[in-house]
Amino acid sequence: MRNYKYILFILLSASLLISACQKVEDRPFEKITEDYVWDSKDSLGINASYFLNDIYADIPTGYNRIDGNVLATATDDAVPSADNTSISKFTNGGYTATVNADNAWQSNYASIRKCNLFVQNFPKVNLRTPLLPQGVYWKAENRFLRALFYFELIKRYGGVPLLGDRVLTINDDLKLPRNSYEDCVNYIVSECDAIKDLVRTDPIATGDYGRVTKMVVLTLKAKTLLYAASALNNPTGDLGKWRLAKNALADVIRQAPLGNFALEASFGNVFSSRKNNEVIFAYQRNVTTDVELNNAPIGYLSGSTASRGRTSPTQELVDAFTTINGLPITTDLKTSSNPKGFDAKDPYANRDPRLDNTVFYNGMTWLSRPVETFNGGKDRPGGSVTQTKTGYYMRKFMGDFTVGSAYANQTHNFPIYRYADVLLMFAEAKNAVDGPGANTDSVYNYVRLIRARAGITQGVGVNTYGVSSTLTALQMQDLIRNERRVEMAFEEQRFWDLRRWKIAENVYNKPLHGIRIIKTGALTNYQVEELGTPFQFIAPKMYRYAIPFSEISKNTNLTQNEGY
Repeated sequence: MRNYKYILFILLSASLLISACQKVEDRPFEKITEDYVWDSKDSLGINASYFLNDIYADIPTGYNRIDGNVLATATDDAVPSADNTSISKFTNGGYTATVNADNAWQSNYASIRKCNLFVQNFPKVNLRTPLLPQGVYWKAENRFLRALFYFELIKRYGGVPLLGDRVLTINDDLKLPRNSYEDCVNYIVSECDAIKDLVRTDPIATGDYGRVTKMVVLTLKAKTLLYAASALNNPTGDLGKWRLAKNALADVIRQAPLGNFALEASFGNVFSSRKNNEVIFAYQRNVTTDVELNNAPIGYLSGSTASRGRTSPTQELVDAFTTINGLPITTDLKTSSNPKGFDAKDPYANRDPRLDNTVFYNGMTWLSRPVETFNGGKDRPGGSVTQTKTGYYMRKFMGDFTVGSAYANQTHNFPIYRYADVLLMFAEAKNAVDGPGANTDSVYNYVRLIRARAGITQGVGVNTYGVSSTLTALQMQDLIRNERRVEMAFEEQRFWDLRRWKIAENVYNKPLHGIRIIKTGALTNYQVEELGTPFQFIAPKMYRYAIPFSEISKNTNLTQNEGY
């Protein structure tokens, strides 16, 4: 179990993600030992910092991480463009205790073990006096990362064994029972409370960007409590749990101005700049073109490399975007007196501007030509080549390549926490506790902030942004859920939202749709078409992942989740 050779190989060979740190190798790999990593004479803490950076590399990475697909292709927001992908196991009922394309058990416990190694060994390092505050930061960051890995576990599996600070060896009793979900939530929350004033404060120095700060810690605590209050984990609807979540999210919002956190003026800028006022915590990546090459329409070449178009957004996602008036496309129809309503003959005109930042549709301009997803078009040519199944491709996270002929390297940090998510979570929790309200701190204000930034029309005479002032709590809940869907699309939120809200069985098991576009001369005809029913969601079984069979077979005290 004390496999330091493996850990040290990663430590010294992985690309470090934090720009402030530099990698140094001053002796051959075979000479590296435990004592070398935790050298009491390493007064600068260089090796310990490498070890911590390696733990940072284990945080959620997002994008096309599951067999080349985004997690959204296992929701009603998208389908994989290719056939027979492993992510389809989530939609056809095929994931089991032995088959899971997102098997996070082993990887997160491996990361937790590294965190515990840091806890156990870092005290051996005698930092110089001026660096002692840095050591306090490192210890607190490590504890945060461990709490984050536990959160990643419990949102998939429910309650899991809590190890505390222990580093288990083959001589220890490894047959640990599962702690309850509530135990795990309390542990994560208590860790966040313990370290919130020990990490760096916001705003963080540019050289430390990507490190854990107080705002990051408060957000993990709040999100953990929100999940604990949601229907999957709170079947009785205990309002006390919702109050805890609401209060924790209020703490995040109060902290935000101290760290200069706010909504970015431009929705697109959130994903195209390395450091901005909205992203609270992100997986730090080198500049690349991989998001564009993986997901842009297939008919485009960047140099000699063709885009792969792996992600096909559904008509259901496209229809979730309102008109520019902030109203559903089913009710806000174009008329002579309402020229900005929805027109089925021109379905992408006068829509929520976020649609253009999220989805490629027919006629959009990209690399100096219109996207062609009509039958026989360059981006939907037919035949055996992998291409869109829905008439759409994923646009979100990409740079602005409206003009030009090739992609250039872009910042593609994956956002784990951002301020828009905080506002929507607070609106959700406050609505559950207080209802929509009518005062200056009402739920309406937080939803309207999101819509205002999106560019939705204010409304005549009053800044409602399409949000009626007479909504019931249930109507507001549905509106918030839809707002989360469009605002957070492809950010690995909806997959978990559908489960924590415990509505997956109602959303899945229904046909999904795309658009079939027939172009005849100057005329373009849009026809919504059914894709079939790709989902087989079995409730209550599929609300949790199965604990891997390999773990269950080794540990007789580890109980399996229901239905597996």
